[in-house]
Amino acid sequence: MTVPASPATFLAAKRLGAIGVSEILKIGATAQRLKREGRPVIVLGAGEPDFDTPDHVKAAAEAAIRAGQTKYTILDGTSELKAAVAEKFRRENGLNYASDEITCGAGAKQVIHNAFMATLSAGDEVILAAPYWTSYADMVRIADGTPVDVPCREADGFRLDADDLERAITPRTRWLLLNSPSNPAGAAYSAAQLRPILDVLIRHPQVWLMADDIYEHLSYDGAPFVTAAALEPRLKARTLTINGVSKAYAMTGWRVGYGGGPRELIAAIAVVQSQSTTNPCSISQAAAIAALSGPQDILAERRIAFQRRRDLVVDALNAIDGISCRRPEGAFYVFASCAGLIGRRTPEGTEIDSDSAFCRYLLERHDVAVVPGSCFGLASFFRLSYATSEQNLREALRRITNACKELS
Repeated sequence: MTVPASPATFLAAKRLGAIGVSEILKIGATAQRLKREGRPVIVLGAGEPDFDTPDHVKAAAEAAIRAGQTKYTILDGTSELKAAVAEKFRRENGLNYASDEITCGAGAKQVIHNAFMATLSAGDEVILAAPYWTSYADMVRIADGTPVDVPCREADGFRLDADDLERAITPRTRWLLLNSPSNPAGAAYSAAQLRPILDVLIRHPQVWLMADDIYEHLSYDGAPFVTAAALEPRLKARTLTINGVSKAYAMTGWRVGYGGGPRELIAAIAVVQSQSTTNPCSISQAAAIAALSGPQDILAERRIAFQRRRDLVVDALNAIDGISCRRPEGAFYVFASCAGLIGRRTPEGTEIDSDSAFCRYLLERHDVAVVPGSCFGLASFFRLSYATSEQNLREALRRITNACKELS
């Protein structure tokens, strides 16, 4: 007699216990489901420019395909891509990196992940300035590290306070991750605002700095962009400066990011990447070279468009009773407070008891998808991405205005 096999029990790795799929992706999936059902949902949750990849970048990719550049490359970037990255760092940031001080991966996100995997041991701490991009904390956890949230006050422009940083540092602190301009708040640091933070790091030589500069080219009102390793050369030897082509050149799907740092760190990152993806896509590397080395006038044109959208959104939100919104210095998000709406009720009598409840209400009743601030480590706020057309923004803002008027 054949005994039927018992059903297999799946056991996930313990490291995944506190980690889930990004809440932003979940909200996006729900919004897409509602759209398939015929709902006129406007999605303002994605961190993706609505502009197209520049034509000369597409042409470079097509030429690479025709030339047969479809094989494996050096695992952390071709010599040509590394040369383009090095020239970008020199030209725009005043930073000099040799080829073995540069890593290229499948997006800036992979570079961050690789760096944590290459440096963190169980119990090592990474300081995150909250609000922060949702993936930061989970990438720390999946590398067996411990994320340490340091809340940043709205009154300080959601920028990290040097005294708060000093208090958060312990003997286990390995990294400070700083994103400027930031996701989700659009907060950016001037040289004067960054200096006190760097002074703290100088006093703590065991703490390295990860500077996520992915929104570098989306700084508004004529404010110059500042990156830490250029401002404080004494920290360059323990700073990983990360960037990519996704946001500036509307190349999110091409998946190319890069970082510059000390060669020992870059070599360790290469070990991690060699056992995961190996090289970034060869065609995408050719496209990234064209983006970094070709005409740059598109950056200013798109920055102006994003700044105009920012002002449209901020002014409209601040006209709504119960919502307040600071004017961010960069990126393409606003991080607005909905604290004035907490405790109000929907027409059906449901209490808005959190930022998550407010965002659900906007999506389920008014067909606007935004992301609650609690996903970014700071509650009673919501993030709205204005990386979409002005027509979509105006309609979404009209719906949000009406949604708030319905609350009592």
